[in-house]
Amino acid sequence: MFQVIGGRSVQAARLLAPRSTVLVEAVRGRKSRSDPVAKSKEGRIKVPVSVDPVEMVVLKERYSEYKLIMRALRMEFKEGVLRKKYEEEMGSQAELRARQEEEEHRALMDWNNQENLRILKARVIRIQQEEEEAERKKMEAAIQREQEQQEFIRQKEEEILKLQEEAKNFVTLENLDQRIEEALDNPKNYNFAIDKEGKVVKRTVLQ
Repeated sequence: MFQVIGGRSVQAARLLAPRSTVLVEAVRGRKSRSDPVAKSKEGRIKVPVSVDPVEMVVLKERYSEYKLIMRALRMEFKEGVLRKKYEEEMGSQAELRARQEEEEHRALMDWNNQENLRILKARVIRIQQEEEEAERKKMEAAIQREQEQQEFIRQKEEEILKLQEEAKNFVTLENLDQRIEEALDNPKNYNFAIDKEGKVVKRTVLQ
């Protein structure tokens, strides 16, 4: 996954390595780890190799992707091995269980289709009932409007007849003299007093 470019990639890999990992550098030559430092290197100070931040970010992203891919591959291989082992151990029982699951799935699908059909029929019936109810209310509203219109016309006709009946007693040019004579022959006194109950308690005498 990583390409060694000088010492930078090695240093970046060391920095990006998990904390739980123990890094052990390979020692070349015949010198063992318990041997002291060579005299020619006693005063030497090791200067760490500079790390490019951009390269470090790229390596970190690639290493994260690498870990994800490797984890997925391991899980896939492990699942395949376990499945093969399970099939070899169970044999006919696995086939029987798979057949039962398939039949159960088919039965559930049939029940689901029947339930969908039942709900569809119920929805169609409900929509028809709602349409019939809306049509009935519309007809009732139209009938009520017609009745109100007829009642209005009847009231107006009664008012017209009443006005026509009252018009017979109106004063016109033709019966003006007759009405004057009737008023003189039958004088009416409107100069009177009433109490709280509306009864006439006092009336003046016409002069």
